[in-house]
Amino acid sequence: MRRREQHLVVVGDVLLDRDLCGHVDRVCPDAPAPVLDVDDTCEGPGGAGLAALLCRTPGTRVTLIAPFADDEPGRHLRAALDAAGIDVVPLAQSGTTRVKTRLRARSHSVARVDEGGPASPAGGELPARAADVVRTADVVLVADYGAGTTAHAGLRELLSARTGGRRPGLVVWDPHPRGADPVPGCAVVTPNLSEATRAVGDDATPAELARTLRARWQVQAVCVTAGGEGAWLATASAEPFFAPTTADATGDSCGAGDRFAATLAQQLARGASPAEATTAAVARATDWVRAGGTETYRAGSHAPDPTPQASAVVADVRARGGTVVATGGCFDVLHPGHLASLQAARALGDALVVLLNSDDSVRRLKGPGRPVQTVGDRAEVLRALAGVDEVVVFDGDDPREALATIRPDVWAKGGDYDASSMPEAELVRSWGGRVVLLPYLRGRSTTGLLRSHHRREAGTHSG
Repeated sequence: MRRREQHLVVVGDVLLDRDLCGHVDRVCPDAPAPVLDVDDTCEGPGGAGLAALLCRTPGTRVTLIAPFADDEPGRHLRAALDAAGIDVVPLAQSGTTRVKTRLRARSHSVARVDEGGPASPAGGELPARAADVVRTADVVLVADYGAGTTAHAGLRELLSARTGGRRPGLVVWDPHPRGADPVPGCAVVTPNLSEATRAVGDDATPAELARTLRARWQVQAVCVTAGGEGAWLATASAEPFFAPTTADATGDSCGAGDRFAATLAQQLARGASPAEATTAAVARATDWVRAGGTETYRAGSHAPDPTPQASAVVADVRARGGTVVATGGCFDVLHPGHLASLQAARALGDALVVLLNSDDSVRRLKGPGRPVQTVGDRAEVLRALAGVDEVVVFDGDDPREALATIRPDVWAKGGDYDASSMPEAELVRSWGGRVVLLPYLRGRSTTGLLRSHHRREAGTHSG
């Protein structure tokens, strides 16, 4: 049975983000300032606009409620959001559109130029659709960028009505130091460590900050994000929950907070607990930073390149004269057959990259009841294995596109495959790579395990 489409509503302040990317090889002759030779320009929605784009995934419908100015940057924002499939409920805006331009030299910011704004919602009544979508959404994400939207009396009334009552609706609130306090009853509020410290005004630990703010704001949970350390979640439980980062998160952190909040909102909409949602959000935010942040995202037309970390692994191994091995599959329910294949693949070289079928790809290959686990969970389990150096998710029915980017020296597959039936085999051989078939443990397959489980369940119920 097809899963019902989720509806996420994002409320907040929008701005236009622009990156001028290039290189610096000299300084100005008349001042001690670097000269940026621009190679490329990327721009797109920022603030709540970026949060809305990150919420837009297969099976999810997104509506954005935000003020928009009637100026060229504002119209540009609307066009970009429309093109991305975001349903916009525009509010009248007082002031011009804020444009933030970063000057980037080889992935490092040299300077930032802000133009326009600050702006705020104009007075007057809200559109009727705003009330409808806030009331009926599976989850509402408030992306506050300090421009005044979260102080709008009408919006606060709508959000308070959603979080109040006997069966409160889910609201995730990503706060800003210049913004209004979250409305009482929010499911999760997500300040970063700096924002939380500024709000409390002392040197408390992240866990203590989360507990203090939960009581002050009268919300169900507060999650304090602490960058590369992870995140601390305070709920009604006496003890805090800690979600650590699972990998080095060095890179461009711009947009990581939006990635975190969007993932958390998506997970809650799908029925995850706050702790489960926090864990998933930390993992996605970490991947976002490692992949190059907003700059990589913009360059990929709203789709972050899935291979930058794998490419870095490949480059490092080849610089040392090593051999790169790749293998692939669904890895839906990890079992001894998977482990044997992964161990055998890793023994063929100096690094192992796993190409992992996306959820949609698994569904097409295995049927509507699969996958059992989401791609985020499957990737997280694989990355935790000592022999796996990186995981790349691909959406096609075969991995040829990802293979063409990584160009491994060895492509290893389980012995249940025949090399002649693999469409990717010829591609791998085209750059001098080898195709190797691995030992296959009979009776060890996800399909077989699930079939046996269902038979046992049916026998238990019939008895």
